[in-house]
Amino acid sequence: MKPYELTYIIASSIGTEDSQTLAKEVEVFVQDKGGVIIKSEKTVPQSLAYPIKKHSSGYFVTLEFQGEEKEVKALKEKLEKEARVLRHFLMVKKPAKIMKERRTRKPLLKGKPDMADGSKVMEDKKKGEKVQAEEISKKLDEILSE
Repeated sequence: MKPYELTYIIASSIGTEDSQTLAKEVEVFVQDKGGVIIKSEKTVPQSLAYPIKKHSSGYFVTLEFQGEEKEVKALKEKLEKEARVLRHFLMVKKPAKIMKERRTRKPLLKGKPDMADGSKVMEDKKKGEKVQAEEISKKLDEILSE
């Protein structure tokens, strides 16, 4: 059984009680066909962005359920024949992917002698100072001896 999400708009001209009974009819139809309803949301009449079948407002209903593909086809046919349903949209709901954590660079901590990984960070020398070859060889010996 696949998870589906059905969103449909009921004409607001039929009234609140009739819209609730129509939503119940759709839920019962899904259950009769062997579907399992996960979540159902109904709203008050909302104005539409543009008129649909000469209606400027409607009740939005969202229904999440699990069902077989052949039962879903029967549900789509029922909604297409229903005159009180202005529009409907049915989609397969895919589970959300868990994203891997992105690797980020760790900032260098200046002035700290020991970092978490055990390496040592030296402070930058002032510009213009020349570094002696002996100092470099001492620092290399220290690092390599660890």
